[in-house]
Amino acid sequence: MFTGLSAFPLTPLKDDAVDEVSFTGLIKRLTAAGVDSITALGSTGSYAYLTAGERARVARLAVEHAGGTPVFVGVGALRTSYVLANVRSAEAAGAAGILLAPMSYQPLTDDDVFGLFQTITAGTELPVIVYDNPATTHFSFSTGLYARIAELPGIASVKIPGVPADPAQARERVEGIRAVLPEHVTIGVSGDATAADGLAAGCDTWYSVIAGILPAPALRILHAAQAGRLAGAAAESARLAPLWQLFAEFGSLRVTAAIAEQLGLVPEGCLPLPIRGLDGAQRRRVAAVVSEIGPAAAG
Repeated sequence: MFTGLSAFPLTPLKDDAVDEVSFTGLIKRLTAAGVDSITALGSTGSYAYLTAGERARVARLAVEHAGGTPVFVGVGALRTSYVLANVRSAEAAGAAGILLAPMSYQPLTDDDVFGLFQTITAGTELPVIVYDNPATTHFSFSTGLYARIAELPGIASVKIPGVPADPAQARERVEGIRAVLPEHVTIGVSGDATAADGLAAGCDTWYSVIAGILPAPALRILHAAQAGRLAGAAAESARLAPLWQLFAEFGSLRVTAAIAEQLGLVPEGCLPLPIRGLDGAQRRRVAAVVSEIGPAAAG
């Protein structure tokens, strides 16, 4: 399950409540597109802004409407006891695995984070994805910490940040991580702009923001890489360069939400306040980029 394309959908809100109709529409869209898995309640899914009850409901909706597509559920929270409660909700929903990021207000140490994963893996039989996303959590995993955590029972995959643009450096980075992981633990790249580079460097999985709204171009990149057509994967990614630039300027969450709103997939103002999304001028730039990418991207 922990290979291929894992799409991270938004959790759209309307009137400060989860818009269940829009959310289930996004899940069905991803299943129809043929993504390999769906990761609900990742950072793109605004998990940190939702109550425990909202998260439990979203997890259940995702599994109910995903058909046979495996659903992973984000369970990160500020306290370990809250994480365990979210794990119980994911189990009850029928999740195929859980995604765990170390959340904090106070800075965390390596021992803090190892202890978190030790407790969670001991408390569930669901496979666990290690979520390294320093842009949102402000915690960076060392290669040594990957190795410590990966020895715990139940660790299935490690989601790493984007790799270096230089192919040799990218491969060196991925191979360095691979060398310290057990054979069964996959490596997943995030940072959509460098996903083609990560797949070319040997990553098994792409944990993708853009696939949650525009699965078609993401699948083209993935399939080209899987077929060994690395130049083709790079070319497909290059076609999306204007989109990657918007991600760099405004953040992937705001841009993805603007695209979803433009396509009529979610209501206007779908992000949880105080996140206000993009302004009018920025939205026009997003619309122009989506138009430039072409209608096939919106399929």
